[in-house]
Amino acid sequence: MAAPRENFSSRIGFILAAAGSAVGIGNLVGFPVNAAKNGGGAFLIMYALFVFLICLPVMIAEMAVGRKTAKEPVGAYKALSQGSSFWGAAGFLGVLTPFMIAVFYMVLTVWIFGYIALTVGGQLDYLASGAGFGEFINSPYLFVAMMVVAGIVNFILVAGVKDGIEKAAKILMPSLLIMLMVMVVFVLTLDNAFAGIEFFLVPDISKITPSVVNGALSQAFFSLSLGMGILITYGSYINRQTDIPNSAKLVAITDTAVAFIAGLMILPAVFSFNPNVNPSELSDSSVSLIFTFLPKIFLALQSSIGYVGASAVATFFFVLVFFAAITSLVSIIEVPVSYLVTEKKQSRKKALFYLSFTAGVLTLFATTSFGMVSFFTEFTSYAGSSKSFFDVIYDVFYDTILPLNGFLLCVFVSYRWKKKQLSEELSVGNESYAGSWVEKYINFSLGTFIPVIVLLIFINTVAIKFFGYSLFGF
Repeated sequence: MAAPRENFSSRIGFILAAAGSAVGIGNLVGFPVNAAKNGGGAFLIMYALFVFLICLPVMIAEMAVGRKTAKEPVGAYKALSQGSSFWGAAGFLGVLTPFMIAVFYMVLTVWIFGYIALTVGGQLDYLASGAGFGEFINSPYLFVAMMVVAGIVNFILVAGVKDGIEKAAKILMPSLLIMLMVMVVFVLTLDNAFAGIEFFLVPDISKITPSVVNGALSQAFFSLSLGMGILITYGSYINRQTDIPNSAKLVAITDTAVAFIAGLMILPAVFSFNPNVNPSELSDSSVSLIFTFLPKIFLALQSSIGYVGASAVATFFFVLVFFAAITSLVSIIEVPVSYLVTEKKQSRKKALFYLSFTAGVLTLFATTSFGMVSFFTEFTSYAGSSKSFFDVIYDVFYDTILPLNGFLLCVFVSYRWKKKQLSEELSVGNESYAGSWVEKYINFSLGTFIPVIVLLIFINTVAIKFFGYSLFGF
């Protein structure tokens, strides 16, 4: 028999938990990488516009669907569509997506934990070496780190919504923000750091190309955890007095602020390390930046603060990223946990056991797909290149399915649940919502241009990822 549904105990607890779900590796490292590769200040302007004009209405709609039904995606879609099998399947896709994303995210979190252990152990020079990362990701010690990370996540989730997720968010999110600010202050004292600030903040409008627009929109959509079912699930844990539009706005502001501050940390550090760096060629991905480029930057600090000091700064940074990863991982896994508790009537402990086992096996496969096991390393091929098991999960469930889920949500709230019902739900807790320009914009955008945009992102991503061809020439 399932336990009674839990709730967040306070509005601030919900906002911190929702912000924690959004703030992750994508904000701390992915955003600075994309800013570097897509024009710095120009990218920043486009990103901020997309967050508030396109992503915020989707976020608000997800929260409204969750609170109205007090269910996760499967139960929510079924309840509001009177048991439609199609929308039930769409809801299941919204549960399967975070479950699979948790697999690759777990691998990254385990790597980060391993980097913390190695830097504390005085091996920063090893991590900064050319062979360091390649040897590390095939180390048997990763399986020990995996057990530790799984233990931390399960400890938080088994305690429940109020005593687990909310309490963890109230500790981890303020700690993360303080640590981030400390790192920014330190980085800005480095030589040539303000060249990075200038690149990041001074926009060059001529660099706003279709590629920059696409990169900014994709980053905004992904970094806010849209299409993962997280905000529907978290919305189901809030009370009827919560002002959803304003709460969502605070979550978006927090998420954007963290991404912005992370840019103030990463890019000045990069320019300090190499004043002649070409930011557009900085790195192929946020993974490369974290695990191969940044250790070299930290090691270079030994000339001014010594090896121990450089190792301490590196440890501080990796703990910061680890906190962000844990808050995201907890929220990602909570979606399938909520599904098993709500729809399958399992206890929270039993649901976590099932998910830990199945996701654990898949995580083992993903962990061994970097050379340990050839079958998973050369799992398949598409778009003219070989793909590992890890690559497939990332390409299918993170890069591709998220915009599809966003498209389905827009269509659902606008044309199945209907805009009138959405407005009625959003008016609960916000008496001024009905008739406001915010209501008019949300109803109009969710029913017109937002679903078109996210559908185009989905189609273009499929074309690029699986066929090596861009529909729009970028």
